[in-house]
Amino acid sequence: MARTEYYDDPEAPQPNSLVVAASAVVTDEEGRILVQRRADSGLWALPGGGMEMSDSLPGTAVREVKEETGLDVEITHLVGTYTDPKHVIAYSDGEVRRQFNVCFRARVVGGTLAMSDESTELRFVEPTEIPALPMHHTQQLRIRHFLERRERPYLG
Repeated sequence: MARTEYYDDPEAPQPNSLVVAASAVVTDEEGRILVQRRADSGLWALPGGGMEMSDSLPGTAVREVKEETGLDVEITHLVGTYTDPKHVIAYSDGEVRRQFNVCFRARVVGGTLAMSDESTELRFVEPTEIPALPMHHTQQLRIRHFLERRERPYLG
């Protein structure tokens, strides 16, 4: 299923759903950040996805990282909340999502890096490489907030 992200676009379709989601900034021992090239958009992103009824938000991030990358992670910090109503995601099945994302910091505790059908590529990148990757600016914002090592989480 294809997806198109819109931001502050008057041509964007009207949302018809609200999805609570979690993402994670996962780093390796060298401080590189795990990113995935999404199969549905071709853009680079942090691992993450929608919360299920049986999940907590941190549990969602842990589950999604495992499903999308094969890695087991431990949540260590809250990066922020991302609820900007200008950010709309349209899917080819007709869903137009207003996403509510909570982003966490996580460290690898096990597993083996392995791609899922949601990605076409996985890799750890140096923070300096992030601006050159084709990535939606809302993903870059989460990474920037992580790199700032804020005393308090971003609330937006």
